[in-house]
Amino acid sequence: MAFPLSSSITLSFTPSTLKRHFLPTHLAFRFNQARSQENARPFQLKVQCKASKEAFVKDKSQCRNIPTSFNLSNLINGTMKLENVIAVILILAEITSPLPLAGGDLWSISPANAVLYSPETKLPRTGELALRRAIPANTNMKAIQDSLEDISYLLRIPQRKPYGTMEGNVKKALKIAVDGKDSILASIPADLREKGSTLYSSLVDGKGGLEALLKSIKDQDPDRVSVGLASSLDTVAELELLQAPGLSFLLPEQYLKYPRLTGRAIVELTIEKGDGSSFSPEAGGELRKTATIQVVLDGYSAPLTTGNFAKLVTDGAYDGTKLSCINQAIISENDTGKNGYSVPLEIMPSGQFEPLYKTTLSVQDGELPVLPLSVYGAVAMAHSEVSEEYSSPYQFFFYLYDKRNSGLGGISFEEGQFSVFGYITAGREILPQIKTGDVIKSAKLVEGRDRLVLPSES
Repeated sequence: MAFPLSSSITLSFTPSTLKRHFLPTHLAFRFNQARSQENARPFQLKVQCKASKEAFVKDKSQCRNIPTSFNLSNLINGTMKLENVIAVILILAEITSPLPLAGGDLWSISPANAVLYSPETKLPRTGELALRRAIPANTNMKAIQDSLEDISYLLRIPQRKPYGTMEGNVKKALKIAVDGKDSILASIPADLREKGSTLYSSLVDGKGGLEALLKSIKDQDPDRVSVGLASSLDTVAELELLQAPGLSFLLPEQYLKYPRLTGRAIVELTIEKGDGSSFSPEAGGELRKTATIQVVLDGYSAPLTTGNFAKLVTDGAYDGTKLSCINQAIISENDTGKNGYSVPLEIMPSGQFEPLYKTTLSVQDGELPVLPLSVYGAVAMAHSEVSEEYSSPYQFFFYLYDKRNSGLGGISFEEGQFSVFGYITAGREILPQIKTGDVIKSAKLVEGRDRLVLPSES
């Protein structure tokens, strides 16, 4: 059976290339050189996942070596001619400048200098961070969140950390919180406002709040700063969730017949070893016959995909489902007998207010999803066997992201190609222990049933 986890993305490269072999994987890469220099995409990179371990495609491509060092001794000795000096300067300018010089098309990197290439791209690297950013909350809360998240990057700086900058970030967040208190609380529904007020007080001057974080920064204690920052961001996320009781956009009319999730939900999957063996024990515990994975579903970004998945869970469709391990993914069996709805491909682009349907993103043009695939433990639907404009009605996979097998900026080659609808937030450590033949003993919707809207209830 052909494995429907397939996609295609396009990367732009220059016409001259060096031939390279890819190690055999379950991802088949195919480079096709375009013949027209006027075409902005002279190469096509096709990515297709196969179920068979033997189904590999090994193609070669060519690329010219670019000189990276120069012998300047003659220049230093005054023996290099002026023309050579100019040539060296032009070559150095060509390498260091993002703008191509006249006649320098051979080395230009064209639009591939998008996101696959930029190590500075602040794409969420954890499910928790991606989920927090996906909440459609009050602008004041988002400003506080952005200011605090910047501290996470500053903490990674080794040795002398910029505590002064961190202090400024927290003071900025505090000012926004104090000045915008009325706006923040007014964004919370009346029946939840008391809880919101308690959370607000905790954020400003609670034990794990901004005032305590500010003191840890002044003491220049990185461990306390890290713990306090995590606590403050957790409180921010709780407040934001109170501000977002439903979807912030209207679904297209043609999709109102689908099940949909109007917020967040949590699913627990209990996994059992298919060969009768055990999972490794938890700290200080005993061997386990079963292990539990907790997945947070994000209806804010993928209401149709999460709605379909949540409905299947409540119907017991995944109980007894076998799992298969392939390269960088753990995928459920494709049981077409357990039909769900054939959901259109659904991806929320970063910076947009509603998802795109039946449309992939172009990361080389700077399009990034709110819920990235490039996170260990991302949960997504496979593609439909009929059309890549639709997700499979039943088959999903856990993505085992590995930056060593990703693009230059540490982004998956399949980014923006699949409907990612949630992340594993508990149980990620057991993913490496799952083997082909292991079984989902049970799947339960443990939170968010009140946010699942079924067609008959619409």
